[in-house]
Amino acid sequence: MKLLTILSASVMILTTSCNQNEKADLVIINGKVLTIDGSDPRAEAIAVKGEKIIAVGSSKKISGMTEKGVTKVIDARGRLVIPGFNDAHVHFGPLDPDYIELRYTTDPSVFTEKVKAQVARSRPGELIRGGHWEHEMFIDRQWPTKELIDAVSPDNPVVLSRADGHSVLVNSYVLRNSGITRETPDPFGGEIMRDPVTGEPTGILKETAENLVRTGAVRAQRTPEEEAERSRNGYLLALKEAREYGVTSIQVPGNANFGMYEQLKEEGLLTSRIDIGKTLTGDPVRLKEYLEAADKYSPEGNWIRFGYLKAFIDGTIGSGTALMFDPFADNPASSGLAMMPYEEFEQMVVAADKLGFQIGVHSIGDKGNNWTLNAFEKAQQVNGSRDSRHRSEHAQTLTMTDIPRFAQLGVIPSMQPTHCITDKRFYEKRVGIERCKGAYAWRTLIDAGSVLAFGTDYQVEPLNPMEGLYAAVTRKDRLGEEGDGWFPEQKLTMEEAIKYYTLGSAYAQFMEDRKGMIKTGYLADIVIVDKDLLTIPETEIMKTKVDYTIVGGKVVYSSDK
Repeated sequence: MKLLTILSASVMILTTSCNQNEKADLVIINGKVLTIDGSDPRAEAIAVKGEKIIAVGSSKKISGMTEKGVTKVIDARGRLVIPGFNDAHVHFGPLDPDYIELRYTTDPSVFTEKVKAQVARSRPGELIRGGHWEHEMFIDRQWPTKELIDAVSPDNPVVLSRADGHSVLVNSYVLRNSGITRETPDPFGGEIMRDPVTGEPTGILKETAENLVRTGAVRAQRTPEEEAERSRNGYLLALKEAREYGVTSIQVPGNANFGMYEQLKEEGLLTSRIDIGKTLTGDPVRLKEYLEAADKYSPEGNWIRFGYLKAFIDGTIGSGTALMFDPFADNPASSGLAMMPYEEFEQMVVAADKLGFQIGVHSIGDKGNNWTLNAFEKAQQVNGSRDSRHRSEHAQTLTMTDIPRFAQLGVIPSMQPTHCITDKRFYEKRVGIERCKGAYAWRTLIDAGSVLAFGTDYQVEPLNPMEGLYAAVTRKDRLGEEGDGWFPEQKLTMEEAIKYYTLGSAYAQFMEDRKGMIKTGYLADIVIVDKDLLTIPETEIMKTKVDYTIVGGKVVYSSDK
């Protein structure tokens, strides 16, 4: 069943009609408007009043809705106009100007240089943080070790996260403060990597072993007021990045600061709509607190809303911790790690589902996804079927028999296309060719009736939606490559990729009745880009820039002079 077929049964039909005498606050004319509205897929112009679209049609018709000195007119000059991007899975929050950026590093010696430079700017004992490294990009493809950073950080704790956030490299300072030695046992759901000869910790901690970290860090020499201002500025930097990339809606998979977003909204500085979730639990006391939060941040709202409850069932392919039915091809001693026993997980899912919560589960491996689907199915059996739209966050590796169950159970595959082109470098090595057939299986899921929701998993991957669109339509390395892409039968068209990055993501948050399409009565979240994504060569997709970002009828970013 196709996306729009599913939506036709659930979308509230909006009867708002255009009053020809009504004047708009903002109009866009002379555009190539891709509406993502199946009943009216193309247009030239849009009229907006307040936060909503009041008309979609020809430039001649919309131009008649302007009033001199009142209506802002944007001449798109033939540029592509699309709904605002809705990132369905983004770890959004304040950016840290001192964070050591290690994304795309190919030479591990860069760790040494950057840590040394940051230590020189820091007090003894002050925590040094950084990350986004990917050891599969190193020339030798070996895990980094504490020796890379020990000599330049004898008096500072250093924690450098892998790109997926499921492993960290720490220095000996941290290991000592944490009491982690060769005798320390691996915690449930975690691993302390050890030197195969000496048995000593290498500095790599995976999954729940990260919880052992005790940095013993001292605070920076900043007053509470300076810390608060630093945090606020970090939020503003993150929102600036989002609007420059055309990201008008953000779904945070887990805890975030409701209060800070409320403050920014009151100040007129919130330029992306925010959904914020909480950690999945079966504890009735905490679930009651969640109900109160859900009531305060009502799903009927459009700006700051309560999201879904988030759980982790496994790790990642890159860290070798995704929960698999069979051992990893490159590590036959391991089939990954479960973050909790299945019975405990199922009980939490059933308890939260009973109270009506939407649930999202980080599920990477084929067994991890199977457990997630099993728990959702159990919840239906115990509590009855409803339009829960529970989510598999990532849904990366699936067995062919589990793929139809997503649509059958109404489970949303919430997926991040850039993970495909990042991870394909090592996927076959990790799991073998056969299991790769169920990896990032977008087309197979759609054909089986699923509604996809696209996002980035930022900061694991870059926030720029153009990278996700490129990944979805090419399944090729960012630097380009010959051929049809990795398992090309799973590729999407550009229009499909945009649809799942807008309407699909809105459906996943129960907002498809007001967001994700350029349609009369819908929220005026609109993006104008400088290249025609529907016709340009694939090599131009990631070079495409956003010229306008409009949120709730207000221009929050413009590159036009």
